[in-house]
Amino acid sequence: MVEEFTVIDIFSGAGGFSRGFKEEGFKILLGLDNYPPAARTFRENFKESFFIEEDVKEIHSEDIINTIGCKPDVVIGGPPCEAFTRTNVRRERIPLNRLYKDPLGQLTLHFIRIVGDIKPKVFVMENVPGIIENGLALALRREFKRVGYSEIFFNILKAEDYGVPSHRKRVFISNIRIKPPKVRKRITVIEAIGDLPPPGTGEIPNHEYVSISRKKLRKIAKLRWGEALIHYQGAEGKIYRNYIRLHPFKIAPTVMGSSRFVHPFENRLLTVREQARLMSFPDDHVFYGSKDAQFNQVGEAVPVKLSQAIAQEVKKYLLGKFK
Repeated sequence: MVEEFTVIDIFSGAGGFSRGFKEEGFKILLGLDNYPPAARTFRENFKESFFIEEDVKEIHSEDIINTIGCKPDVVIGGPPCEAFTRTNVRRERIPLNRLYKDPLGQLTLHFIRIVGDIKPKVFVMENVPGIIENGLALALRREFKRVGYSEIFFNILKAEDYGVPSHRKRVFISNIRIKPPKVRKRITVIEAIGDLPPPGTGEIPNHEYVSISRKKLRKIAKLRWGEALIHYQGAEGKIYRNYIRLHPFKIAPTVMGSSRFVHPFENRLLTVREQARLMSFPDDHVFYGSKDAQFNQVGEAVPVKLSQAIAQEVKKYLLGKFK
């Protein structure tokens, strides 16, 4: 009999992180998030799981244990990254203030609080690499040590190395080393979305045309592969781009909640389903809420294939350590 390990997902969003673990045979006991569209999406896609739709600041760890009736083997989660990302032009200038002063940054401390209370065999926390820069890594080590984890690892992984057809560099902070074997071949945009039927046929969920003004439509018609309609400034003066016409034979740029991509060959924006494919979501993972809410859920998720690669490493550890 194969042992079934259990998982709870804090800041679960639409369930990308959970979906990868589920694909690897983990039992998803519970999701927690206070964003209503994501809460519905998680509930619909994980009907066998409990869900707490509350602000994590108001949740006591006993509430979680009482809900699921046991102690989970694994705690995963991705606290909001806005306090740490360089795309946020209003990011706190003093790095430690991003963790201890910014209200969204402080949510990371609540993840640590829950981990410390529950004491899972493994925890994995996802965020942007900025969360470990400029002294923040030392602060996080101190916080995790305070709740009982004296050794933690900052595992920096690129999603495209694990079968995700878009670039995404993230740090996964855990109490075990996570270094999955990379796939041999990267998946291109056209390989990811090229077999989808035309939008609006009703065959595949979340695959409807996205409205766009005539003015923008005329402008995107002139874009060549890799060119962008919109440029904007992030923190530290770095320029970011949006409404990029995707190159069909390369991976896509990083998918974010605000991302809108132009189809490689057609003068239209990608559908939510096409964008979800760029994050390696299977087509039976359905998103709910307004169109913008669906795009946000896709862009804020952990790509499923990357999560699955992490889950494989966690499973190896659990089977070896606690067999």
